[in-house]
Amino acid sequence: MMSETGGRISSAIERANRAGRPAIAAFLTAGFPSRGDFARLLESAVSEADLVEVGVPFSDPMADGLTIQRSSRTALEDGTTLPWILETVADLPLLESAAPVLLMSYLNPIMAHGFDRFAVDAAKAGVEGLIVPDLPLEESDDLRSVLDPAGIALVQLVTPATPPGRLERVCQASRGFVYAVTVKGTTGASVDAGSVGDYLERVRRVSSLPVLAGFGVRSASDVAALGAFADGVIVGSALVEAIDRGQDPAAFVRGLRGEEAVS
Repeated sequence: MMSETGGRISSAIERANRAGRPAIAAFLTAGFPSRGDFARLLESAVSEADLVEVGVPFSDPMADGLTIQRSSRTALEDGTTLPWILETVADLPLLESAAPVLLMSYLNPIMAHGFDRFAVDAAKAGVEGLIVPDLPLEESDDLRSVLDPAGIALVQLVTPATPPGRLERVCQASRGFVYAVTVKGTTGASVDAGSVGDYLERVRRVSSLPVLAGFGVRSASDVAALGAFADGVIVGSALVEAIDRGQDPAAFVRGLRGEEAVS
């Protein structure tokens, strides 16, 4: 049975699947390419993607490749902070049909904000999920204990190296969806769907939630190939690069669906 926390996230993924396509979660670095541009870009993304992940820039983004590292540095130099991000998300004219918004943050900015205060402020802003790549399952109880009552889904990550017993525990603890990292390394590298198909199917067998494949998704062909094994994909570095070139996020997402060219 789908947990109420994260239910709208799961429903958005399942709605895309019922339409016969993989769900697309679009990642944008908050405050990039500038704070002045970000609200417009975020509004564009939520109008077209199935989910939107807003990356909280951090000075030591250990899971991210050069593209997102550089975008984080640019955003930090422009004064982007977690309180500003929450204010920006809160000001979005979000309709019921708009994509659910999640934050992707390393643990330090959330600790600096305070767990209790973060849960309250994020819920007020309309944030529906949180991904924390450097928070192990064994150390997540304190944060989860304040997120669950606020209705904010703590999404868990798994990798091809996650052993079977742990894989099952992580999937059971996740809310909204399970984030299946496809490569051993940082974001931005290309992914071979055929080489990760068995892994993704293994995750889906033990997860009661939708499974999204992330890291290395760059094209409509990647979306189609990974969609044969997962319920959807997460696109990050390729979208950040497109934004840096001046491309509209909604147009880029349509391109990933094969509806227009991804340039």
